[in-house]
Amino acid sequence: MDEEPTAGGLGSRERGILALERRGFSGPGAKERVIREELGLSPVRYYQLLNALLDDPRALAHDPVTVNRLRRVRERRRAER
Repeated sequence: MDEEPTAGGLGSRERGILALERRGFSGPGAKERVIREELGLSPVRYYQLLNALLDDPRALAHDPVTVNRLRRVRERRRAER
C-alpha cells in the first residue's frame, strides 16, 4: 500500500487499518488472516500501529466513531488489569 497522505494527513495504510476495524469477522483467526492478506502486516505490527492511531488526532478526525469506540475498549481493558 502506498503511504501518500490525504488532505487529512492519514496515509493509505492508516486508512486501511481504520477501515478494517469497522468490519466484523466471522471466526477465530479471520481478522488475523485479513490483516496479513490485505494490509501485508503481521498481527503484532498491526496492533502496534492501531494503538498509535488511537492517539492520533488525524485518525479521530477521519473516523471519530471507530476511534472513540476503540479508545473505550482500550480504556476498559486497562482498567481491568
